[in-house]
Amino acid sequence: MAAAQGAGSSVAGPSGAPASVPGHSSTPAVAVWEWQDEFGRWRPYRGNVCSYIEQVFQASQQKGRRSGSGLVSSIPLGHADAVLAPYVIDIPSLTQFRQDTGTMRAVRRHLFPGSSAAGQGIVWEWQNDEGGWSPYEMSVCEVLEQARATNHQRVDLAPFGYNYDVDLVAQVQTNKTTRFRRSVQRRLDSPYPVTSASAPGHAGLGCSCQQCWLNGGTGPITTRSRHSVTNFPNSSATHQVSGRTTSATSAGVGFVPYNKPTLSAARSTPRLNAQSTWALPQAGGPSTGLSAPNGVSALSLPVKMSKPSKVNQALAATLTEPEVVVRKYLEELKGTPADEDCIICMEKLASPSGYGDACESSTIKPETVGRLTNCQHSFHMLCVLAMYSNGNKDGSLQCPSCKTIYGEKTGTQPKGKMEVSTFPQSLPGHKDCGTIQIVYHISRGIQGPEHPNPGMPYTARGFPRYCYLPDNEKGRKVLELLKVAWKRRLIFTVGTSSTTGESNTVVWNEIHHKTEMDTNLSGHGYPDPNYLDNVLAELAAQGVTEDCLRK
Repeated sequence: MAAAQGAGSSVAGPSGAPASVPGHSSTPAVAVWEWQDEFGRWRPYRGNVCSYIEQVFQASQQKGRRSGSGLVSSIPLGHADAVLAPYVIDIPSLTQFRQDTGTMRAVRRHLFPGSSAAGQGIVWEWQNDEGGWSPYEMSVCEVLEQARATNHQRVDLAPFGYNYDVDLVAQVQTNKTTRFRRSVQRRLDSPYPVTSASAPGHAGLGCSCQQCWLNGGTGPITTRSRHSVTNFPNSSATHQVSGRTTSATSAGVGFVPYNKPTLSAARSTPRLNAQSTWALPQAGGPSTGLSAPNGVSALSLPVKMSKPSKVNQALAATLTEPEVVVRKYLEELKGTPADEDCIICMEKLASPSGYGDACESSTIKPETVGRLTNCQHSFHMLCVLAMYSNGNKDGSLQCPSCKTIYGEKTGTQPKGKMEVSTFPQSLPGHKDCGTIQIVYHISRGIQGPEHPNPGMPYTARGFPRYCYLPDNEKGRKVLELLKVAWKRRLIFTVGTSSTTGESNTVVWNEIHHKTEMDTNLSGHGYPDPNYLDNVLAELAAQGVTEDCLRK
């Protein structure tokens, strides 16, 4: 997978060789590693994390040159920051992989001169809807810093695909269409790591680097399409959030996850502690109608955590016992493919599981290999046991390779209420029908045993959250499936906000919602002709399909 290229920096693939830029002289370089969020924005890892990634990357290159072997295949980010324990970067594909959900994000490596903003640890950020600060991609940070150094008051971000002007004096970002303003700030962080490669420094005639663009008014135009939801690399890009909206961010890969401690005994990748869980939630009683003006219909769908009987508790405990679940969905293999890897521990299937020192089992040996019965993907059975024990332990398994779900997947959404109403106003792109409004209510509370920090409080920012669907056949189908996802506690979870950095708070969980009606500059509104199909695919990835409606 090729990493996308930003303006004025050179991109290095796995070989580490920087791209040459005519008219530039070679200078010592710093390396910035970035991941791509689901809206197509590139977000730099912090300086200390980049230092670790680059250190492992360079050591692998040197070892490969000496021995003639290939590059290291994966870099566990938990070694640099415990908060990033679920994440591993796969170097050959330049992909970030989240082990507990299987979600993947594109990753890229950019080289900048040592005298650049990155070399000084300078990061420019914009204030998001929740009051926190989100970093610009490093190429934008470099442009803003050079503009500041040369006393330019304003910078137009159009060459980067953003519909914004930045006033460096007032420290304000303005949407050129809506005139909505956000604060920006300049923050000093750890300098990004110096690399053995060289980066282009400005020399000669004007070109497409940041310096020439600032002074000449021209520069590269990067292609950014509107919101297209996907969990895989090469996802379509979109604009930065630009309006007053509840950010529909995901708690999946690429976002700062909740802080689960690592299991340090494993060899290849960071591990997560196994945790216990509540019994599966039960849906509340009959849905209650809500009074609403002007003939608007409304429906309330509460989720109550009822207490199961002792008999049901014992039955559930037996059916969800980790080893029972693993053996239910995997068949043990006698012969092991010699060259095939286990993508959970990154070890060869012919070798013992990388979880052998961190996960104990009385019936499953570290060298035992199993194959999932439906999708036929193979793993160390002990790795699957560790993965299951680290999750919700609800009796379901999800293949980390193809995401096929075995059993009924449930989540860790706190208790709350889902309200549904309809009104005649149409959404852009859906002029032939009215609108469905969904309102989610979740209040702050205390984390349960399935949450990151049991017994600690969690916050619930931005509630109630308003979401919109077209009131047509497909929109009503999505609504019914969202009701199923709500009852299974899949729409929200407790984790760390990707926009504010706040931990122990309620965040979106892998199923995107439209939180605006009349604009799609942010990616959260309409028109979006692909949204309903995309959200159906996301629901299916959580095991919520039309089959659920027939039960």
